[in-house]
Amino acid sequence: MTINCNGKLIDLSTPKVMGVLNITPDSFYDGGFYKDESNTINQVEKMLDQGATFIDVGAYSSKPNAKEVSRDEELRRILPIMQLLIKQFPGIIISVDTFRAEVAKQCIEKGAALVNDISAGHLDEKMLETVAKLNVPYIMMHMRGTPQTMQEHTVYNNILKDILFYFSKRVNQARALGIKDIVIDPGFGFAKTLEQNFELLNQLEGFKITELPLLAGLSKKSMIYKTLKTSPAQALNGTTALNMIALQKGAKILRVHDVKEAIECVTLFNKFN
Repeated sequence: MTINCNGKLIDLSTPKVMGVLNITPDSFYDGGFYKDESNTINQVEKMLDQGATFIDVGAYSSKPNAKEVSRDEELRRILPIMQLLIKQFPGIIISVDTFRAEVAKQCIEKGAALVNDISAGHLDEKMLETVAKLNVPYIMMHMRGTPQTMQEHTVYNNILKDILFYFSKRVNQARALGIKDIVIDPGFGFAKTLEQNFELLNQLEGFKITELPLLAGLSKKSMIYKTLKTSPAQALNGTTALNMIALQKGAKILRVHDVKEAIECVTLFNKFN
């Protein structure tokens, strides 16, 4: 189980860690902190040193009820960071977190290696064909509606079957266009209630039927801090606990804010496994 990132074959038979770099001013956890070059370089260097395989860079907050950001503003935020990181860290594997085809295209042209799309192409009809032309790996996530409306769309007949059906359609469309390397993300926290998130985690091994690598994005999510009656800043221990469950149920990529702890989780999982 490999994906080709800028000519590097990344073997996902052993789980990998994706470090999150939010460059939005309103991210639910670290909004506004990485807006200057020094903080950005220091944080990315830290994540790489701690063992992150991928760095996921996003310039559009997808938290519930997040403000709409124009395409031009998203590009203004993200392109200088792409250039900075590629120059500072030769060989870095950057994932561009966007649902816009033009943003994905320009970031890949600057040196990013893969596209992480919260909408699986539903929010930009050009995304799938653009990714196919760029010939890069594509992470497609399950979401309904938009970040502004997604919490209005939480009714499912059977959450696992409904999401599997969603992915079967999107993967078939992606394959038909020529996208080779696909990773699926069930979208914890996106168009799902707290109870549905735990139901989904409990059934996570059901995604093995797709025979595709699975990304788990549980880090600091509300399903953790609301359950524990705490805050995103104090949700690291809960994140680690659920990350281990996700690994046991088949996750191949952990998308996290705290790389060191996730790497430790993977190391212990590998010993256990």
